[in-house]
Amino acid sequence: MLYLLAAQRQLLAVAVVLASFYPALPVVLGLVLLRQRISRRQAVGLLGAGIATVLLTLG
Repeated sequence: MLYLLAAQRQLLAVAVVLASFYPALPVVLGLVLLRQRISRRQAVGLLGAGIATVLLTLG
């Protein structure tokens, strides 16, 4: 719903960057709220997602 609103208001670049965080959000919430541990593979994936998001933002 918010994605469509952003698209209508021509804020699609912001919406795409925020949507790219969706796969990492449950992992981060699990770390912070439930104090779950992550494997090395998951940590590398989170780092890669963060780097990719920064690179997409920079253009």
